[in-house]
Amino acid sequence: MTTLLRIDASARTEGSHSRDLGHAYEAAWRAAHPGGTVVHRDLAASAIPQITAPTIAGFYTPADAMTDDLRAATALSDALIAELKGADDVLVTTPMYNFSIPAALKAWVDQIVRINATFSYDGTSFTGLVTGKRVTIAIAYGAGGYGPDGALAALDLVRPYLQTLFGFLGFTDVHVVSVEATTGDPITLEAAMVETRRVIAAFAA
Repeated sequence: MTTLLRIDASARTEGSHSRDLGHAYEAAWRAAHPGGTVVHRDLAASAIPQITAPTIAGFYTPADAMTDDLRAATALSDALIAELKGADDVLVTTPMYNFSIPAALKAWVDQIVRINATFSYDGTSFTGLVTGKRVTIAIAYGAGGYGPDGALAALDLVRPYLQTLFGFLGFTDVHVVSVEATTGDPITLEAAMVETRRVIAAFAA
């Protein structure tokens, strides 16, 4: 059975443009995968806690040396990594907040980027351990000009960060779809959303 893992990062549960794009992707994905399963991780509805010192200690402790306290500290990470590895397709929807990703999404990232679980290091190089999957990233920008040749391109830390992150974990099939100027003229925005919905739905199908 094919599985989609959907991660929504916007603090807005209503009126979110990144979630809107996620809805378009999910609808097309469901149509293309009858009987498929969607696992939805809404980071606004159910916040991921920040990692703590015991969490980090557990990440670096060999399995045969884990204590009950360390297992408890890493239990959420185990569950989130299992969700990620169990998916065939991954969808991440996020707005830009202050030139970067929301803290809610960073908390998820810090739980799933884990040595010997999602990546390995042999003393010389890193190897991603999450392979054979594809990820689609939907980004909403409040202002315009964040595209590759835009006036604000150098301030966009969302797209390059997420592309680098998933590439580091082993993803080779990475798609990014974005809509800009979400705080601008409503008519122009809706035209852009119509086109961006079409593009992201095509990725899903």
